[in-house]
Amino acid sequence: MKSLSEEVIRTNEFLRNGATILSPTDTVWGIGCDATNPTAIEKVFNIKERSLDRSMLILLDQPEKISLYVEHIPAIAWDLMDQVNRPTTFIYPKAKNLPPSLIAADGSIAIRIVKHEFCQKLIGLFGKPVVSTSANLSGKATPIHFKDIDETIKKRVDYIVKEEFAGIGDLKPSTIIRFVDDYNFEIVRE
Repeated sequence: MKSLSEEVIRTNEFLRNGATILSPTDTVWGIGCDATNPTAIEKVFNIKERSLDRSMLILLDQPEKISLYVEHIPAIAWDLMDQVNRPTTFIYPKAKNLPPSLIAADGSIAIRIVKHEFCQKLIGLFGKPVVSTSANLSGKATPIHFKDIDETIKKRVDYIVKEEFAGIGDLKPSTIIRFVDDYNFEIVRE
């Protein structure tokens, strides 16, 4: 059996080579890739059979890295990040330093800071954000457990992280909050 560190190093190699991964997150299993690689991002859209006009979120390991990918962090963001008690994805206006295929039509980007050990270590080693989208074909139900993931998805990704590193996630998609301005937000999904 591989150690967590060995699995992180192996998965990192796949990401660095533009590959797609199927990995555990702090919520449900996700399909991921290098969020700065347009070719890898296109592969994820193809794996999911997802329309290119539907943006995806990125995962980061540290809140301090958000400023690398958004022009302005709303003042209320830091307070909200401290107050949430379950995995929460925040939609920030005015994304930057990311391929256009990841950025929503309104210029926003969805970012979640992960607290899942495998994800944190992987993103920390990788040094860049990782795309994450639920491991389902577009329009199908989000699988909660690895065993529920469609075999089509498993066959299409380049690498599947060993199930033993999943740990205990939240087992449902994250809460989504969109920032309206510096002091206001709306809950998109609870």
